[in-house]
Amino acid sequence: MSTEITEMLGQFSQQEFLGNQVLDYLIALAIIILGLIVIKIVANLVLGKIKKWLRQTDASLDNSLITIIERALIPIFYLGIFYVALNGLTLHPILDRLLDGIWAIAFTVIGIRFVVSVIQYGLILYGIKANNPNIQPTLNSLVPAIRVVVWAIGFIFLLDNLNFNVSAMIASLGIGGIAIALASQGLLQDLFSYFSIVFDRPFELGDFIIVGDFIGTVEYIGIKTTRLKSLSGERLVISNTDLTGSRIRNYKHMQTRRIVFKLGVTYETGVEQLEKIPQIIQDIIDPIETITFDRAHFLAYGDFSLDYEVVYNVNSSDFTQYMDAQQQINLELKRRFEAEGIEFAYPTQVIYHNSLQGG
Repeated sequence: MSTEITEMLGQFSQQEFLGNQVLDYLIALAIIILGLIVIKIVANLVLGKIKKWLRQTDASLDNSLITIIERALIPIFYLGIFYVALNGLTLHPILDRLLDGIWAIAFTVIGIRFVVSVIQYGLILYGIKANNPNIQPTLNSLVPAIRVVVWAIGFIFLLDNLNFNVSAMIASLGIGGIAIALASQGLLQDLFSYFSIVFDRPFELGDFIIVGDFIGTVEYIGIKTTRLKSLSGERLVISNTDLTGSRIRNYKHMQTRRIVFKLGVTYETGVEQLEKIPQIIQDIIDPIETITFDRAHFLAYGDFSLDYEVVYNVNSSDFTQYMDAQQQINLELKRRFEAEGIEFAYPTQVIYHNSLQGG
């Protein structure tokens, strides 16, 4: 009885439907079922270990990586199982071409989603590594442009796999692209300058910078322009191209401020008084806790004054703190010089007149 059943099954498996034996269909079905089971088991094991490892990391990283695996990577394996199973069957040429088109579209779409997800994950990693909460919104603003570029490349790749004449299309797009590039040259320059600012980071949001004659705090970094809030309160709008082509002084990382200033006394000042001035200046600066005295020297003979150069360091980058210290120094200098009988110099002109007397 069992022999007859075996023979019947053997005969049934060798029967052909649509150009394939029943056995071929069974093998394809077995590949699909076993493949789905294996992928499901492996995915659960791998995702379980990854989730366990990522519990010790940032939550946003956890969610992003799991999303990449679940929504972009695993569907590629599922699609691959069906491709391998159906590729072993002999199909009608029209159906075979239709399936090739479906495979090309499906693999392209899933591949593009995977690439975009990886790029987004890389931007998140870069933002965390930068350790600056202000840079993440800027990086997020790059995602739409990156998505458009990746989809455009994927669309051209898909058309090429569907046997369209992509070369002619690219050539026509190249001619149009040249015209568009010439028309939008300034915008493209600002766009590339924006990328340079974002990734090279010569300054960031909140930094106090000086660009040529412009001074202010960075409020906004856009694709075309960057906005500063000046010391007097108005908003300064500067193109990104001008910024990347200029010398920028960024005061964010300045820990101390070195101050050099000069003062002059009159030529009538005595030598003993001149010798006292460096010590007087040091005695004024030393008690001020926010600054550190460096030196004070008789520098030069000026046109109408005896010039001294004074150097001290402010133990902070705060501009107001520096101005408070300088004001205190100036007031005390005035007070001490008046007590010592030392006069500050100011522009004067002395005319010597010789009278001639006749005999």
